Amino acid sequence: MQRNPLAGAFAKYVMEARVTEAELVTPTMRRIRLATGAPIAFPYRPGQHIRVQINDPLSMYGILRPAETLRTYTIWELDAGRRALELRAHLYDGDGIGLRWAREAAPGDAVTFWWPQGDFFTRDEAPFHVFAGDETAAAAFGPMLRALGAGAQVHGVLESESAEHDLPMPGPYELRRAHRHGAPAASSNTLLTAVAALDLPGNTGAAYLAGEARTCQMIRDHLVRERNWPRTSIKIKPFWAPGKRGLH
Repeated sequence: MQRNPLAGAFAKYVMEARVTEAELVTPTMRRIRLATGAPIAFPYRPGQHIRVQINDPLSMYGILRPAETLRTYTIWELDAGRRALELRAHLYDGDGIGLRWAREAAPGDAVTFWWPQGDFFTRDEAPFHVFAGDETAAAAFGPMLRALGAGAQVHGVLESESAEHDLPMPGPYELRRAHRHGAPAASSNTLLTAVAALDLPGNTGAAYLAGEARTCQMIRDHLVRERNWPRTSIKIKPFWAPGKRGLH
């Protein structure tokens, strides 16, 4: 079989792993643990993601259908020996190659993933940190909060459908919880209202907004227009938007 000449150039970005554990941690969030045969040598900052290869992007199929090859999942935890990592995959309503993989991944499955990407991580020098997002944001906020360590000043809100959908966050920080109870998750006034009620110590901190794209924009606009935050102090990670596939 003739080898794709691009494969060698991209090989340094790719790792092989196997699923060792897969289970629900909330009704709509799945824990997936991947073990590698070799230590993970890539640099990593909490909040970054990997791209799981569903179909080979260097194959003829992948070249013709690039949108149907890779799907993105935030790293929840990288183990101390750097030979395993855990993901938290949100099982939203709908269909698609990434959702099918997240639902069906089972112990023993081989996984190819592309390592890691993204600039969605905490700004260490910030005097305080603000987090706001929905269920999908929780997968990124967990490792980001863990990385802050003790002593950081943290504010924020995590929204979900109901209390049973709240993904537990690693200590010592607890974000406020807001529940939609059937209200729309897109352009969420539930989350915006909860953020507007936060008593923040000013506009000199760093804000991290993640989840549905339009909701993130609404909260950014609130911080900029009503609280005089500089846009450069606000990071946005749109994990999903109605009708769009492959965001995260």
